[in-house]
Amino acid sequence: MLVVMGTIFFLSHQPGDSFELPGLFNFDKLLHGVAYGVLAATVLFAAPMELRKRSLFFTAALAMAVCLLYGISDEFHQSFIPGRYPSIWDIIADLLGATVVVWLWHRRLMVAQGDV
Repeated sequence: MLVVMGTIFFLSHQPGDSFELPGLFNFDKLLHGVAYGVLAATVLFAAPMELRKRSLFFTAALAMAVCLLYGISDEFHQSFIPGRYPSIWDIIADLLGATVVVWLWHRRLMVAQGDV
């Protein structure tokens, strides 16, 4: 989890002109979603097994909260980097990526338990 957070921090600390992203529409939002999906997966993995067994909802909410708060702090951090600007759309992309991973995790658990 900390490695993923550190990687996100490192990438967001680079000046705005240091990346050559493909000219695809909103490609950076896809990258945000993937990065925060990976972060959500690491939070789910890092959660104690007893917590995961006792409360799927709380574990999912914890992963989403970590991703939201880290996304907000990352956008704030970017406001101090030349050529980088905070964006609510980046936070939305972060949450969407985290939501997909949390939903897939929850779905996998429900299927494994025979609840679906």
